Amino acid sequence: MTDSYPFLSPSDDFITSRESAEGPLLMPKTSSLDDTIEHYIGDFGWKQFLRTILISIAWAFDGQQSFISIFTDAEPTWHCVSTPQNQNNSTCSSNSTLSSVCVLPKDAWSWDASPYTSTISEWSLQCAGSFLTGLPASSFFIGSLAGGFLLATLADSSLGRKNLLVLSCLIMSLSGILTALVSTNVWIYAALRFLTGFGRATINTCALVLSTELVGKRWRAQVGIIGFVFFTLGFLSLPLIGYLNRGSSWRLLYIWTCVPPIFHCILVHLYVSESPRWLYVRGRKEEFIKTLKGLAAREKPNLTSSFFGTIMGFEENIEDGPNFDFYSTMKTFWERKWAFRRLMAVMAIGFGTGMVYYGMPLGLGSLSFNLYLSVSLNALAEFPSSLITFLLVGKLNRKELVLGFAMASGICSIICAFYSKWKALQISLEMFSFFSACTAFNVLLIYTLELFPTCVRNSALSMVRQAVVLGGAFSPVLVAVGRNTKGLLSYGVFGVTIAVSGLFVGCLPETKGDEICDTLEEEEQKEIMAARSVHGLV
Repeated sequence: MTDSYPFLSPSDDFITSRESAEGPLLMPKTSSLDDTIEHYIGDFGWKQFLRTILISIAWAFDGQQSFISIFTDAEPTWHCVSTPQNQNNSTCSSNSTLSSVCVLPKDAWSWDASPYTSTISEWSLQCAGSFLTGLPASSFFIGSLAGGFLLATLADSSLGRKNLLVLSCLIMSLSGILTALVSTNVWIYAALRFLTGFGRATINTCALVLSTELVGKRWRAQVGIIGFVFFTLGFLSLPLIGYLNRGSSWRLLYIWTCVPPIFHCILVHLYVSESPRWLYVRGRKEEFIKTLKGLAAREKPNLTSSFFGTIMGFEENIEDGPNFDFYSTMKTFWERKWAFRRLMAVMAIGFGTGMVYYGMPLGLGSLSFNLYLSVSLNALAEFPSSLITFLLVGKLNRKELVLGFAMASGICSIICAFYSKWKALQISLEMFSFFSACTAFNVLLIYTLELFPTCVRNSALSMVRQAVVLGGAFSPVLVAVGRNTKGLLSYGVFGVTIAVSGLFVGCLPETKGDEICDTLEEEEQKEIMAARSVHGLV
């Protein structure tokens, strides 16, 4: 009679912890939860692949809402109108900037397309100033900041990764639909963009953390990059949707991009499992065991509640699980200086990266280049960025990658600001700067996952996203101010900021090849051992 579980035969790597009605329960000798989960779900089968894809699709919807204002709030083109009253008016020139129409008679010019194609033309914001024209986009990022502070720690505490992902997608999609239906002026529009940003604040972090915690450590970095690819697809879909709806109301873009996420939420709720790591840390035994069974690529021995406590030997201590909220999490970071130092450093890098990552596409209207083509080229630049991240993240140190691409982005952005006469060179420099910022951003997210333990990982990643979004919140105003300088001011500031922020990697430890920890105590012990090793004490 053959063994039902030949791959779990007793060996040097496993011990029989106790007998049960079903037979012996084989346990890993290691006390690491990471190794235990790797043993049960380390294989990457079709079931895990499909779940990963389903989770990562949320990135695409977030990408659409992050950059949709490129088209909905675009600076519309206009032309001079020849009438008997202004035939002799030589002041009208269609080559002038949009602000020039403010000094022209109303009958001397007209929009090239319907005024409903852009919020600027529909509500006559062409003379309203940079603050008001940039307010909706800035409101979106400010809403993301508020949502991040209020929602982020729910993924580590009461709701979990999966439920918060569903909730965030629903808030984002429903508020986007309301934006199309009830926006009658720029103030209502900005308020609804704030609500949309509030909802999307935790989509990327929940999707990234959930997808990487549902697979073994061998596939963690690769699975994280799948999300980046879907974000790119969402970004890339915008110029296509915008082009197909050119001449139509800007409201249609919100309808097309906000209805599909509702159906996605239903699928995630039905077919995606909660993170076993989170369930374990929260002390939810039965759900942990059930999830671990469901994620196993092959049939595994029956798991019992006793298995839960035997993994790491502190069953009684985690019965109720840690109870984190935003304030307790920040207090935890503050009390542990190593954690606070790491958090501040990655947030500083995130701020500079976010200013370029979100600001570059928003500023494309300032360049003398076709908007649909330039947005498409920028979106396409994210594909090689994801590929480069995929190829290099396993070979080079995290610190080297973040610093190198941050400096490359900064230098190209600064040069781009001063070469406005050569269109081809300018758009090439802009694309390479954006590509480098994307790659630095991708690596930074993976780096952050490895720097913090499971119990605060989602919160730490959310704080980094907050810093990225804060940088993005400054971008629309800089872009609006820079329109009259053909991008000189905005792109110059972008370049200096990301280059300086990249230097903060010097405050961080290298994590390439290290196992991730689940508790703050484990991470702190690893930090102490690393410090002793540096000083030759071990």
